[in-house]
Amino acid sequence: MDGYFAADSMLRRVQGERVLMIAGPRALLMQAAHPLAVEGLLAHTTELDDPYTRLRRTAEVMTAIGFESREKADRMTRRVRAMHRRARGVLAADAGPFPAGTPYAADDPALLMWVLFTLVDSGLVVYERFVATLDREEKERYWADFRVVGNLFGLDDGDMPGDLDALDAYRLEMYESGDLHVSDWARTQARSIVLDPPVPIHLRPLVEAVNYVTVALLPAVIRDQYGFSPLPPAPVRRLTVGAWAEYVKRGVLPFVPGRLRRIPVG
Repeated sequence: MDGYFAADSMLRRVQGERVLMIAGPRALLMQAAHPLAVEGLLAHTTELDDPYTRLRRTAEVMTAIGFESREKADRMTRRVRAMHRRARGVLAADAGPFPAGTPYAADDPALLMWVLFTLVDSGLVVYERFVATLDREEKERYWADFRVVGNLFGLDDGDMPGDLDALDAYRLEMYESGDLHVSDWARTQARSIVLDPPVPIHLRPLVEAVNYVTVALLPAVIRDQYGFSPLPPAPVRRLTVGAWAEYVKRGVLPFVPGRLRRIPVG
């Protein structure tokens, strides 16, 4: 198959685990914490009242890039880039450090880089929690693979950190920049995404467990702005999530058949 990534690539290794579905809601909550990303990449979509459609679409595009033909990946990412070119405007009201009238564009490299970072960071956090620890070289390869993903979404090489050290510096810069501000709109949508997914009543206990993990794994600078509560103190959260993650890592995933555990290559 003529895909972008080899069978032994880090992107396929990490993204191929179905448990990575937990990473999607976390990434979307992080994206929504940037006021310009909210307007340029979220509020312009037709899924304003159905954020799970956006999650599903993102998952489909990422699956095409990582596991299917280049032709399909190119076709889907062309469509995404076309949508981004049309999504532009100005903020109607103040949003954190951005005053009303601030222009935004969904194809702004700075916004696309933030979105790419949320996908990378969430993938690494969830994989290491629930599947296996990665060494520095493996993380470096994972980020190198995601730079290819960034190219497909319209980023040039110079728009992205060149290596893992630079990506770590970008993370700290964004967390400390003051640009991340959870608006009332984002906070409302976040509760819909995380707390009230459209699932049958008998699945609610599982949803609540996943919700807890999603919120607990958010960076503190973002989680605190969403105002999720009540949450136990940080040491209790780490112990609870850590214990559940170790159970999944050691007592569940090793016994799940590969066809159920991993995304098939198409």
